[in-house]
Amino acid sequence: MYCSWFRAILGRKGRHSLGLLSRNATLQCFAHNPISKFLGGSAVCGVRVTHFRLANRTALSVPCSSFSQNAVNFCSLTEQVELGELVGSVISVSSGDSSSEKEDFQVAADHSDCDEPKARAMSRESIDFTNIPIQRLPTVLIIGRPNVGKSALFNRLIRRREALVYNTPNDHVTRDIRDGVAKLGDLRFRVLDSAGLEAEASSGSVLGRTSAMIKDVLAKANTTLFLIDARDGLQPMDLDVGKWLRKNAPDMKIIVVMNKAELLDNISGSLAAAAGEAYTLGFGDPIALSAETGFGLGELYEALRPSLEDYVLNDECIPDNNSSLVEDVDSKLPLQLAIVGRPNVGKSTLLNALLQEKRVLVGPEAGLTRDSIRVEFQYEGRDVYLVDTAGWLDRTKQDKGPSSLSIVQSRKHLMRAHVVALILDAEEISKAKRSMKHTEVVIARRAVEEGRGLVVVVNKIDLLNRKQYENVINAVPEEIQSVIPQVSGIPVVFVSALEGKGRLAVMRQVDDIYEKWCCRLPTARLNRWLRKVMSRHSWKDQSAQPKIKYFTQVKARPPTFVAFVSGKNQLSDTDLRFLTRSLKEDFDLGGIPLRITQRTAPKRSESKSSIPSKKKRSVGSTTERMMSDKRSTVALENSS
Repeated sequence: MYCSWFRAILGRKGRHSLGLLSRNATLQCFAHNPISKFLGGSAVCGVRVTHFRLANRTALSVPCSSFSQNAVNFCSLTEQVELGELVGSVISVSSGDSSSEKEDFQVAADHSDCDEPKARAMSRESIDFTNIPIQRLPTVLIIGRPNVGKSALFNRLIRRREALVYNTPNDHVTRDIRDGVAKLGDLRFRVLDSAGLEAEASSGSVLGRTSAMIKDVLAKANTTLFLIDARDGLQPMDLDVGKWLRKNAPDMKIIVVMNKAELLDNISGSLAAAAGEAYTLGFGDPIALSAETGFGLGELYEALRPSLEDYVLNDECIPDNNSSLVEDVDSKLPLQLAIVGRPNVGKSTLLNALLQEKRVLVGPEAGLTRDSIRVEFQYEGRDVYLVDTAGWLDRTKQDKGPSSLSIVQSRKHLMRAHVVALILDAEEISKAKRSMKHTEVVIARRAVEEGRGLVVVVNKIDLLNRKQYENVINAVPEEIQSVIPQVSGIPVVFVSALEGKGRLAVMRQVDDIYEKWCCRLPTARLNRWLRKVMSRHSWKDQSAQPKIKYFTQVKARPPTFVAFVSGKNQLSDTDLRFLTRSLKEDFDLGGIPLRITQRTAPKRSESKSSIPSKKKRSVGSTTERMMSDKRSTVALENSS
């Protein structure tokens, strides 16, 4: 059925209604409500559309009832037809072409004080997006010129502040593609936040490289949200983005979104003027919303739902409600891996090498990455969440704007990670004759203090000759051990991310460190190990030797142990370091931080005295009864 919709926008807190005009519709109007009065604006019809099926034909009847309101404006119809040709007493529709009459519509007039009418497709199969796997959800790409609020809308849809948001009219804050799962009502879909698009940027510049990356991601999207700034109106760059979309995505569903529209209204006509400008882009009726306040998300929901439902139905990815989801008990635990380091050491290049795709923007410019990009991939049956952070810099008072926000975000992801991959520059090490600078030492020590696993990756070995390579291999492990003495056996991997050498070695070391970080040792095995360790330890004074009753592990991630000590003598720091070193050597726990605490074991007298008084009284009373019974028995025998 080819339908044409129009909407009557009333004054504030006025009543709204929907009307459905179609060549295949049957419109029944009352005689006291002629169409001339309707177009004049003195009355607005509340429409109720019902669908019923006859023997050999399908009919759509629309009864109308009127109520007194003034209509402000109408949207244009899709066909230039006269309403008199559409309105008749009864128009019967033949069902010869059954394919065009399969959709049923139910449009209810909302007579309450609300802002928008509600329309819902009744004949479409009900879809539960929460049961669809994340990998098979439809994808929506947010696109637009710089500084129109793309990252703010991304944060609003995923309901978290993940993307950096900063007002920079002459600069780009977002430079990479950020992925997330959006929650809009009962809709679930993957949303992609892109960098500001400048279609006329040169190919070798940063903007040109971001445009090429957006073009590659555009092929994976199903729907595109084209954002414009409602305050500034339609700009020439918006027209360039529209031409770019027609050229690169001619068959894709594109929805124009007027962001920052919280201050526009219908009374002054500012919203209607902005909508008229946006309509000239040629992508249909625009949607006015505000990503900052959440205004207009209901209209965005209504615009996105049909295209998302079509994708799900065509993809046939709706799971069976009767089938129970069985979890794989043998599946490995997910791993959070953070790639950190100073600027321009090859962090983003290493991420692309691990993923074997151009996922993030790379280049010779220092500080190119601003957002911390989180990517999920599979490694030997384990889900790995890989985070590429911005270059780590010492935060100062002079740092303002996106750079200071990037530093805060990098530190936050360091706290969330399970394993930290610290990237070093092999070329700088060979020139400076020292492995780690102050910033890298701070990163390593903070990772150890937070109890995270640490893997050191020396990048750019392809720039070294043979002699420099040998010197770097020998110098880096020794200096790391001297800088971080509390953790021994930190693995060091030498790679060339640009050529892809050593990427599998990095993941093997990361997986090995994570397995150690999550390990649990049984208490019986630990106590057998403790007796052997205490026997071979040389004590200065045997009388001052602390007596450890038993030794147990209380938690993992990182492994944490408790030694229960009896007596007044406690374990000294030297004894704790001896136990830590023995644990790492005997159980192969090198490269991860271990924590050992000590507690005083309760004495036996204290444990006996801790018996409740009620139990004591009950025992005593039982004894007295037994004695009294015995005496009474003896007395009866003597009397006899």
